[in-house]
Amino acid sequence: MSSAQLLELVATLLSRVAELERSNAELRAEVARLKRLKGPPSIKPSGMDQATDPAKLAPQERRPGRGKIKPRVSVEDRVLKVAVPAGSRFKGYETYLVQELVVSVHAIRYRRERWVTPDGQTITAPLPEGTKGHFGPDLRRFVLMHYHQGQTTLPRLTALLQSVGLAISKRQIQRLLTEQQDGFLDEARDVLRAGLETSPWVSVDDTGARHKAANGFCTQVGNDRFTWFGTRSSKSRLNFLDLLRAGHTDFVLNEAAFEYMRTRALPAPLIARLADPVETNFIDQKAWSAHLDRLGFTALTTTPDPVLIATEGAQWGSIQAHGFLPDAVVLSDDAGQFNVGQHALCWVHAERLVHKLDSFTDQQRAAQQRMRKLIWNYYADLKAYRANPSPRRRLTLRARFDRIFRRRTGFMTLDRLLARLHANKAELLMVLERPETPLHTNGSENDIRCQVTRRKVSAGTRSDLGRDCRDAFLGLAKTCAKNGVAFWNYLGSRLSVPGQPVVPALPDLIRCRGQPA
Repeated sequence: MSSAQLLELVATLLSRVAELERSNAELRAEVARLKRLKGPPSIKPSGMDQATDPAKLAPQERRPGRGKIKPRVSVEDRVLKVAVPAGSRFKGYETYLVQELVVSVHAIRYRRERWVTPDGQTITAPLPEGTKGHFGPDLRRFVLMHYHQGQTTLPRLTALLQSVGLAISKRQIQRLLTEQQDGFLDEARDVLRAGLETSPWVSVDDTGARHKAANGFCTQVGNDRFTWFGTRSSKSRLNFLDLLRAGHTDFVLNEAAFEYMRTRALPAPLIARLADPVETNFIDQKAWSAHLDRLGFTALTTTPDPVLIATEGAQWGSIQAHGFLPDAVVLSDDAGQFNVGQHALCWVHAERLVHKLDSFTDQQRAAQQRMRKLIWNYYADLKAYRANPSPRRRLTLRARFDRIFRRRTGFMTLDRLLARLHANKAELLMVLERPETPLHTNGSENDIRCQVTRRKVSAGTRSDLGRDCRDAFLGLAKTCAKNGVAFWNYLGSRLSVPGQPVVPALPDLIRCRGQPA
């Protein structure tokens, strides 16, 4: 065996050892997490996206000041007098602006008139608008704001409110967070529907979540107009398609459904069984399962699973039938469950695979750094193309992609990775056909960070209603921020707090932004 072959064998063995060590480290980290111990730090990001941004303009020689403070509320004028010696001359006023926060507890005992009409009917004076239960709308807004956007915990929020003089218990605060929130839950669902109807692209991601003392997954769907969260026990493609139905429960057999089944390799004879023009719409899972049973799908044991593929296809047919994702791109980090419709991949995650690759010799390290430089330069040119697309640059970038990812470096592990990335060419280069699509999923990762924080400070949820309220309010808060609406004002408008400005329905704002200029 030659020395080159020995070096390659040693590098392969070292790569295998590194893989086993990494697997062992993941198991140790999981044990530490279960024991509530602090795990090791993760690898630092490569910094490709920031490093390929256009150069910023040179800073001015003199840094401008922050300017005058402009309060967002009305300003009250107060004159402060001072004792002066006799004969002094008045020279006007020197203005000094102070912003203050007033926190006070106020209790109102309403004495509601009661009348009995001549026909014996009792009429009682109604409570003021926004008053539901024994806590006012401003208090409800304060609780929702601090718990969801402020990411505080229930015990700390209870202690805060009790310390300022409120007679309230943890159980009562819990009810304020979950009960009588149907309006917010409906608006969160309608936000998802409006986003899926009007957006040219959506970015998706998921993270771990605890619900009913069991591990689950929270899925994020959104873009620069909206954010929506849904927590379920599974992260399968079947679950993802169910979330994309945005509350609808029907199954539809249409051309989109059959096309989906063909792309998932469902045999043509089975598709022909489903292509019955009489039965195309099924109201819920029970009706759909009964239909598959009648056609004999449930008795089949072939691969791929006919029931699974047919169900996914009928869900995709429902999504298209309701007008969701009509021509939208789904951008993800290459998690398999998100590969539906027109799918695009994140370049940051793709480059991270090269960045995290284990190298053991000088030649391997040199090959790795050379490839990273080529990818960084190519990524910078993709950014320039997004800003100014043209057919000529599109052809050039396609050919250049092949030259980069078909290279053979002599580093076997790196070559296999490059071949894998080249196989994803259509999804990595979706931006060439759809320049409005981002090159990365940073937006999704920023959005889902609030769910990670909530998971860390409050563990998990115990009821389905609590889970849905948490997802809805975190999504609504993110959507408000993306549409320039203060979450405090949004809550005040929805809870009918006196004197609050009217905030339009968030789905209407999303649809307005989705209309062509």
